[in-house]
This record gives sequence, structure tokens and C-alpha cells, in this order.
Amino acid sequence: MKERILIAEDDAAMRELLEEVLAEAGFEVVSAVNGRFALAHVENKQEQIDLVVTDVRMPELKGDELLAKVRQMRPETPVIVVTAFGSVENAVEMVKQGAYSYLTKPFATKDLLEVVTGALRQTEAARAQARLLREIPALDTRIIGASRPMRELQDIISRAGPSDSNILITGESGTGKELVARAVHDASTRSRNEFVAVNCAAIPVELVESELFGHTGQAFTGARQARAGLFETADGGTLFLDEIGELPLNVQPKLLRVLQESTIRRVGDSRERQVDVRLIAASNRDLEKGVANGEFREDLYWRINVIHLHVPPLRGRAFDIPLLVEHFLAKIAKKQNTAPRSITPETLALLTVYSWQGNVRELENTIERAVALARGSVLTIEDLPERIREASSQTTAILAAAKSKRLTLAELEREYIMEILRDAVGNKSRAAELLGIDRKTLYRKLDEYSIAEPEPNPL
Repeated sequence: MKERILIAEDDAAMRELLEEVLAEAGFEVVSAVNGRFALAHVENKQEQIDLVVTDVRMPELKGDELLAKVRQMRPETPVIVVTAFGSVENAVEMVKQGAYSYLTKPFATKDLLEVVTGALRQTEAARAQARLLREIPALDTRIIGASRPMRELQDIISRAGPSDSNILITGESGTGKELVARAVHDASTRSRNEFVAVNCAAIPVELVESELFGHTGQAFTGARQARAGLFETADGGTLFLDEIGELPLNVQPKLLRVLQESTIRRVGDSRERQVDVRLIAASNRDLEKGVANGEFREDLYWRINVIHLHVPPLRGRAFDIPLLVEHFLAKIAKKQNTAPRSITPETLALLTVYSWQGNVRELENTIERAVALARGSVLTIEDLPERIREASSQTTAILAAAKSKRLTLAELEREYIMEILRDAVGNKSRAAELLGIDRKTLYRKLDEYSIAEPEPNPL
């Protein structure tokens, strides 16, 4: 299907020129002699409009007013502004308000077609991301990711969910381990019952046992009445113990007994209580090392680690970053009851190659900050924190090359990996370290992109 472009231009000669150039380039064109007639096309939800080209100064409805309507009714549709030299300031202001770009009259045909093509490519990329989001398994819409590691993770979740086996989730801080735990719960037969989450590191050491198993009245100073613990609260459902590596050693054997016997005893009580709880634990620490160091019981480790799920770091699944950015922009827009912000390709590319030490949590924080401080409705590199803007000159050069070559995100990632490999003189361990991924992930990327051994960069 041809892409359809709406032209809003009151000058007959300019309108006919735009019609002719765009039609010859293979686009379907519909024209309006002023902003009001153009708005009628925009308001018709049955009408396909892939791009709007508008003048700034028009009778009845000015270009900036038409832009506002397009942003409100068709936020995914890009707008290009055509303006006379004397109205450049107005055009720049419209770009800040969400227009894709502007052209100053007179302009070269190639410049028009270049801007139009760029705008349509950005729109298609956004639609492709939206399609990927819709195609992600409906297991849990909070888990965003279409990369191979995330598809594998989602597959394991769908298979492990219906079982009652205990699960250990590992991964760096900020990767979304609790969301994975909730996804397992939602995929289980316990989904209609409670999902109870607690961070072991946040519980005072002297209260851990009471929080988990409950206590009787007068069991200790300050215990004025009996209280059920988290295991009883989660009875019939799922208990998620985040940062289980922080659990005190003296409590670990008591937890092990609960998992073995499915009974708990409140602090200060002699009576056993039956509980039916599935345990999901998570840790960003190496628990095997903790076992070796005597900081974590080996028998408890194997009891909680029946099924192991690892959540990959964000830098190891850069393909998912555009999906996450779109998700966060939509989430913020829904919260603020506004149209979602858009983002320039250069900005998205920089986010894609940045090494996210704080993982998904850091990315979400960055997008929220950018939206709050942005000068216009389109996020640009200037809206990002200084630490991201000041990416290495090498990354900046790669981004510039990517822009000039019109690379896809996959092609950009491939070039970046090859560049790092050249810098590492083919040393894959060093390259993996520079990329912020493990060797296994690097080898998978080399196979995925069919990357042969590169020549080293010249000195």
C-alpha cells in the first residue's frame, strides 16, 4: 500500500509543486487549500494519513494549530513544516512542539524527499516496535522484550509457571526480577490468590523471623497482639523473597524446615500451622559463592533453586531498548493523560549503545527525567542526562556513521561489536568486558550477526 501524504498549503503554486514532486516519488497525495480543510482529513479516522506537510501561515487555521490537532488525534503521524524565510522562528517553535522537521522556501527537491523519507522511516520504526510489543507473549505485559534472551526467559516462565516448584531468580539490580516473579505467579494455578513480595534486606535483622512466620501476643517486647507472618498471608499463593542472600544465617534453617514440612510456627507459639505456599526467591549476589564462604546454607540453596531463571542485564539485550523506551513513554503519557512523546532516531540510537549499569530501572528513570525536562514534545539528545550525552567520541562517531548510512538498530549493534572487537585486537574476553556483556552473550551475538574475526584497528 502506498504511503499517503496530506498537504496543507494555501499558496496554489507551492501546493502544486509539492503534489507533483511527491506523486512522482511514488506517494499518494491529498491536498487541502487551508488548515481548516486539512483538519477535516485529520479528523476522519477512516482516512489513511502517514505524513502531514503544512505551511506555517494559513487562513482560518494556522500551521501550529493544525500541528496541535495532529499531535492530539494522530500522535504517531509526523508533521513537516514548510515555511518562508520570514517565518523560520515559527517553524522552529513548531519543531519544539512536536513537528518532525522544517524546510525553508525555496528548497531543493532532494531536500524535500530526504526529509519526507526520514519522517516516514521513523514512523515505520515506531509502528514496528508497536507490532513487536503486541507480538510479545501475553503472559505478562509488564515484561517488555523481544530479544532472544527475553524470548527464552518468557518461554521458561510459561513452562515453569504451572508447576509448584520453588524458583530462584538471579540478575543484577534493576533488571526486573520482581516482575519476572509476578509473571511466574500469573502463569500458575495460584494466580487468583495472593502474591506477597518482601525485600529481605529491608527487614531489621531482629524482626526477620517474626515477619516471615508471625508471632503470638507478648512473644517479645512490643508484641502486644498476635500477628500472622508473610507465609500465612501468602497461603494458597506465592511468596517472593527478594535479596534472599541477606537472610540471617540463624533464620535460614527455619526457612528450610518450612519448605520441607509446609508448616510454620509463630514466634512464641508451640503450635504448628499448615501452609501451602510456593516460594520464589531472588538475588543479585552469587549464592554459590555465599555457600562456599559459609554465608548461605547449601541445603537451603538447593531447596530454593529447583528452577533457575536468570534475567539478563539491559546492556546484553540492546535490541529491547527501543521497546522499553516506547513502553515508558506510553506509561508516562497515560499517567499524565497526554499524548506520548516521540524521540529522535539519534537519541534512540545513543540510548541503545549506552552501557546501562542500573539496567531497566536506570533507563526508566532517564526517560521520566527527559520527559519532565524536555523543551518540546520530541525528545532529543539535549534532553538526556550529561553522563549519557558525554558518551565516548568513538560511540559518537559510530552514531554519526549510522545516521548517514540509515542503519537499522540491528545493523548499528553489529557495527559497534565489530568496532570493539577491532579495538580489543580480537581478544573476545576483553571485547566482552568493554561491551559490558559476558563471553557467552558475545559469542551468541557473533553467531547471530555472522561476524568473522575482524582486522584490528590501525594504531
